[in-house]
Amino acid sequence: MSNFLQYAGLFLLGVLAGEELIVRYGLHPALSRLDDHAHLVARQALVRRLRVVVPIVMLPAAALAAAILVTVAGPGLAPRWAALLAMVAFLLLSFLGTVPINIQVGGWRAEAPPPGWQAVIRRWARIDVLRSAAATAAFLFAILAVAQAQAS
Repeated sequence: MSNFLQYAGLFLLGVLAGEELIVRYGLHPALSRLDDHAHLVARQALVRRLRVVVPIVMLPAAALAAAILVTVAGPGLAPRWAALLAMVAFLLLSFLGTVPINIQVGGWRAEAPPPGWQAVIRRWARIDVLRSAAATAAFLFAILAVAQAQAS
């Protein structure tokens, strides 16, 4: 059962890291090249879609990281802890950082955004760099944990 949990966790953390990297370094740089109205319409559409899709991966990945720490014994304890801590950082950055901004952006009128909206988007981007790094780190630590367990 512990092998299944480790591989399921590895899969979900990999999907999450990949999604976060594509959004951070693929989609959002492309959005920034659009005119203001198109940028906001596209950003709002992404928020509506990703607020459903991301939690479907994010929450089970976090739960599995915790379950793996509790149920898996042997080599790889340090990277298992590191993966869980990276997931906690990801969740905190999400729920305290990007999610409130996404809710705010979702309420804007794209044809008349509020003054200073670009500063809000820049703040979101700074937080998202940390978020995507945390998701990627969680995945890498999970890989190390499985590698250490398999090596013994």
